[in-house]
Amino acid sequence: MTTTARPLATGTAADRLPTHLDTLESESVHIFREVAGEFERPVMLFSGGKDSIVMLHLALKAFAPAPVPFTLLHVDTGHNFPEVLAYRDRTVAAHGLRLHVASVQDYIDAGTLRERPDGTRNPLQTVPLTEAIRHHRFDAVFGGGRRDEEKARAKERVFSLRDEFSQWDPRRQRPELWQLYNGRHAPGEHVRVFPLSNWTELDVWQYIGREGIELPDIYFAHERPVFKRSGMWLTSGAWGRPTESERVETRLIRYRTVGDMSCTGAVDSDATSLAAVIAEIASSRLTERGATRADDKLSEAAMEDRKREGYF
Repeated sequence: MTTTARPLATGTAADRLPTHLDTLESESVHIFREVAGEFERPVMLFSGGKDSIVMLHLALKAFAPAPVPFTLLHVDTGHNFPEVLAYRDRTVAAHGLRLHVASVQDYIDAGTLRERPDGTRNPLQTVPLTEAIRHHRFDAVFGGGRRDEEKARAKERVFSLRDEFSQWDPRRQRPELWQLYNGRHAPGEHVRVFPLSNWTELDVWQYIGREGIELPDIYFAHERPVFKRSGMWLTSGAWGRPTESERVETRLIRYRTVGDMSCTGAVDSDATSLAAVIAEIASSRLTERGATRADDKLSEAAMEDRKREGYF
């Protein structure tokens, strides 16, 4: 009797296992669906920065082919990078989404907020954010915060309860065993939700590469006139300009994170492609906020203080 050899299976068992990006994507999609099923008026913060771009990409995946079942919100400091705002508006239009814009400038014009001597408006975002949440009665607010960014954010749960004044109390953090999330909240309270909480900066960039997600060009190396302040390369803008002692140079730089131009620094880089950016981040020993955000350097507890007041 003759026997016929069975054909060998193609690939190994390891090849057929989910990758770490598959696992992260699945967790984030689960979080979006949990919130959609549990809350009445969720909203997602969307600035046109890479984390909010990835967050929106995941939300589109979570509910396809149906539309995303919530609106977007951006707290505009008035000092955002023009390239990023243009990307924000293109993306909102391309997907037929609704965007609420809470303007810091409106609050300054009304006398509710006052300009800071250093021109930085990042700390001024808290009031427009909390007022928008209260006005629209949002009960869940998606944010792109990640635990690897900063030690205060590392303390956050995926579902972070905020009181009626939008304030955060670390002592009220709830356990989240086995990906079970507790969204219960009293009237007037809301929950901040972080679908990217367990992602790292490198994960975000690897996922962008895998999914072919478009980003603003500002994230890739380009020549730009900059000046050095507090150890960071800043760009002139409506927020202010260099002093007489600060020399303007044209350098090859890119941005690891984007926000208020007055406190968001660029890094020297020749990474003009996704592969080059990923390699650069993999070899870096500084977090993106630690390297490029002046507002986080005001004190050891700068971020935690702002979070207690209602900031993300």
